[in-house]
Amino acid sequence: CVGGSTGINIAGAIRLARELGPGHTIVTILADYGTRYQSKLFNPEFLRGKNLPVPGWMEERADISVPFEKVA
Repeated sequence: CVGGSTGINIAGAIRLARELGPGHTIVTILADYGTRYQSKLFNPEFLRGKNLPVPGWMEERADISVPFEKVA
């Protein structure tokens, strides 16, 4: 689970990679884990209570591994 800042960084890095093509290196900083959104945005009960759609992946409550390391 990632936060909004990290999501925008990932989307920007992917877009830049497509524009530059193969043979380039792109570096970005993933600023947040999304933990601030767990009680609302990533909470299916909260979304249902507000009559908002709940994504299928959230309904499945799949264990999503985070392939990143926290840098101190």
